[in-house]
Amino acid sequence: MTVTYQPVIGLEIHAVLETRTKMFCACRLVGSTHAEPNAAVCPVCAGLPGTLPTLNQQAVDYALQVALALSCEVAPVSVFARKSYFYPDLPKGYQISQYDQPLARNGRIQIHTEAGEKTIRIRRVHLEEDTGKLTHLTEGNQPATLVDLNRAGVPLLEIVSEPDLHSAAEVRAYAVAIHNLLRYLGVNSGDLEKGLFRIEPNISLRPLGNAEFGTRVEVKNLSSFRSLEQAVAYEIERQTAVLESGQAVSQQTLGWDEAAGHTLPQRSKEDAEDYRYFPEPDLPPLLISADWLEKARAALPELPQARAARFQKQYGLARSTAETLTDDPAVADYYEALTAASTPQAAANWLTGEVFAWLNQHGLGISEFPLEPAALAELVRLAAAGEINQNTAKTVLAEMLATGQSASAIVAERDLRQISDPAQLAAWVGETLAAHPEQVVSYKNGKTGVLQFLFGQAMRRSNGRAHPEALQAELQRQMD
Repeated sequence: MTVTYQPVIGLEIHAVLETRTKMFCACRLVGSTHAEPNAAVCPVCAGLPGTLPTLNQQAVDYALQVALALSCEVAPVSVFARKSYFYPDLPKGYQISQYDQPLARNGRIQIHTEAGEKTIRIRRVHLEEDTGKLTHLTEGNQPATLVDLNRAGVPLLEIVSEPDLHSAAEVRAYAVAIHNLLRYLGVNSGDLEKGLFRIEPNISLRPLGNAEFGTRVEVKNLSSFRSLEQAVAYEIERQTAVLESGQAVSQQTLGWDEAAGHTLPQRSKEDAEDYRYFPEPDLPPLLISADWLEKARAALPELPQARAARFQKQYGLARSTAETLTDDPAVADYYEALTAASTPQAAANWLTGEVFAWLNQHGLGISEFPLEPAALAELVRLAAAGEINQNTAKTVLAEMLATGQSASAIVAERDLRQISDPAQLAAWVGETLAAHPEQVVSYKNGKTGVLQFLFGQAMRRSNGRAHPEALQAELQRQMD
């Protein structure tokens, strides 16, 4: 009897809270994770004896906003704990985190899947500190490991989902939704390559219909959505093969080998009791007053899903277009400024088409796009009004990006305005037909495909300035 297995997946997301200082000391975060090694280290984050941590209020403010945006129940009292384990980049020999009394629980977030909307439950949101960074040198006869403590003590927010995800596609959709939310709140830049947003899926399989969970594995520190989706898909396939062979899946922590496209065992998977959690004696319980909570709620901006819904209603955009434009708050801001000076659909088309293509080609974000919304809006208006055709508009955009000139200046200087004069269009078509008698005969004999060739030749005679629809109609008139 063939058994069908259901993947059961939960995600742990660690996001750096980009505050001014570290979680429990006054070391600055600005540049600290990418500065010279060990340039942003003090006795507290170095774990020297006799030092005492002091909680970063801004980190708590940020965490409260995230918890509220995820519709969590915020605890009026939460407790920090010591999570004990030894690793070379953990100076104290323990990490200050939250365990049985976290900041917030029982939240939710909506994701869009192929089957429709799905609610993913959030188990907990809690604060902790980051570890340092190890660099392994493998060249030469004496391999070495270098320790950089710039990252040690950096504020981390951990968001743990319930195991409500059942495919690699769902996992990616959930991670992207959390990523977008944190960027909208302004608490995390979302830079995965720099380790500011790290994703760790816990994956198990069970026979379809069973309530009992299978043995889970955890894939550590995935730094792109592509890697996340590939690693989850690989683990589903691997675990399925293990179970179908009659063997048991081992509970372990895995790494992801991007080049090889497979997971690698790192260590056996720990359980909570292995970390010997106990309340941090140097930090009092964190008390969240009703006033503090309301201030955090009042600071919430318009969130991604709400903004996408508004774009659909206010600007008449398709759902997919609205979601594309609101994935990144900077893109959404640019669009709103652009559409204020043009038409909503034309603005959306230009932004998701030519602008996105240029940004992708140059590996840049919208904040680095050289044209202000008002400058691009002028071009969009010229094209929408029919003063230049679409192909000419693309040429003008390239010229604007290269020279910084305005659209109207380029159009005037190069005499690019679209021509709809019937006499001029008739002359260009007549000259084209006279120059290509064989194609005219072929069309008369039923080879209608040559019409597109003749249209291209007539457009070339106009130097791309002829109104396309009017030129097409004149060509059809003279051919008939």
